[in-house]
Amino acid sequence: MLETRTEHDLLGDRQVPADSYWGIHTLRAVENFPITGRPISTNPYLIRGLAYVKWAAASANEKLGILDHRRADAIGQACREIVDGRWHEQFVVDVIQGGAGTSTNMNANEVIANRALEILGHARGEYAELHPNEHVNLSQSTNDVYPTAVNIATIFAIDDLLDAMRVLQEAFSTKAVEFADTVKMGRTQLQDAVPMTLGQEFATYAVMIDEDRTRLDEAALLVHEINLGATAIGTGLNAPVGYAEAACDTLRELTGLPLVLATDLVEATQDVGQFVHLSGVLKRIAVKLSKVCNDLRLLSSGPRAGLNEINLPPVQAGSSIMPGKVNPVIPEVLNQVAYEVIGNDVTITMAAESGQLQLNAFEPIIVHSLSEGMRHLGAACRILADRCVLGITANTDLLRARVEDSIGLVTALNPYIGYTASTRIAQEALVSGRRVADLVIEAGLLDREELDRLLSPEHLANLRASGSPRPTPVAAAAEVVS
Repeated sequence: MLETRTEHDLLGDRQVPADSYWGIHTLRAVENFPITGRPISTNPYLIRGLAYVKWAAASANEKLGILDHRRADAIGQACREIVDGRWHEQFVVDVIQGGAGTSTNMNANEVIANRALEILGHARGEYAELHPNEHVNLSQSTNDVYPTAVNIATIFAIDDLLDAMRVLQEAFSTKAVEFADTVKMGRTQLQDAVPMTLGQEFATYAVMIDEDRTRLDEAALLVHEINLGATAIGTGLNAPVGYAEAACDTLRELTGLPLVLATDLVEATQDVGQFVHLSGVLKRIAVKLSKVCNDLRLLSSGPRAGLNEINLPPVQAGSSIMPGKVNPVIPEVLNQVAYEVIGNDVTITMAAESGQLQLNAFEPIIVHSLSEGMRHLGAACRILADRCVLGITANTDLLRARVEDSIGLVTALNPYIGYTASTRIAQEALVSGRRVADLVIEAGLLDREELDRLLSPEHLANLRASGSPRPTPVAAAAEVVS
């Protein structure tokens, strides 16, 4: 038989496993919310955020003289252990739950209380000595603890995503330098446009990612504002004077994050606008990365009946029926992550809109959607860099031949032979199938030396001279690589 201990709440008595650090409130939440099968421990940043908040609260309460040193020290030690990665398996409430995060807060209160009791030499469940609500939750409410912990968790997750995006940016920058002299045809509306280099194409992807890293950095600033000390609705009821400032100062020291206390705690307790903004930035990142992956799939299509301009590294067999087929599976997986993030943005939007009066009850689905999206985006960025981008090769001869065969080449010659002559050459090339360069020489419009100069990579791609005040994308990419 499983050994149990008896715990009591407003609904009555229940038997809790004797060896568990969680208690009766967590037990009821586990029974009430069997939704995803994924406990909150799958978001370690959130668990660390909760421990940091409880640690800071205990320290502030001790400084203000309402919590004795012995209990505060035990709570702090328990929280320190959780920050270091211990006891996370005890956070068992489902990630999606009713109650505006109350079950998550109670799970944290019970785990910390029971571990603190052990530290003090007592058995788990001896709450007369140290109580989850009376001591661990002192001067607090779920409505300021949970949002603050969520903000901390989100900052940690943003840092991870920023680093993953940097890895992908550097991968594209590396290939941009490698392909700096590889001439190809640019396309608009899937039709031949004017020449460019493959380096310019890849450098553009690096620039796009760099821009989005800046936007994500900016969005993170809003998440550094916290409402700790607001208690139930922002009025600070049941928290002593000076608690909010003391708790925030301690939390800043513990986390090393530049957290700031909201100027209006009533507003900060009900408003989740920072997450709506962050989600919009994540959607922007997802949309642009998905566009890049669409390009990689298109440019590598074939190999015989597609564009076949670049080769993606083969990572697995592509078909159970077609021998030799290799698919662009790495870009495809990022595409799917992007679709998830875009869908999550709708979820976050609706959850934010549905908040009523002094509290938004739907932060659990907001934090779940944000954390999953950032985690998956980060993983996809690293995989795309390591297992795809860095191994891409160019079909240089094919690219050059297509430039030479393209009627779009005449655009580069237009300033030198005139629009009328260029139009005539283009029409003749289209009808006859002959090359633009040959027709220009034959018509005596340019000599071979001048034509070779005009068809050089530097001229065709309109590369700026070294020392230009505004560097080309490839030059910027080279700086990233160096």
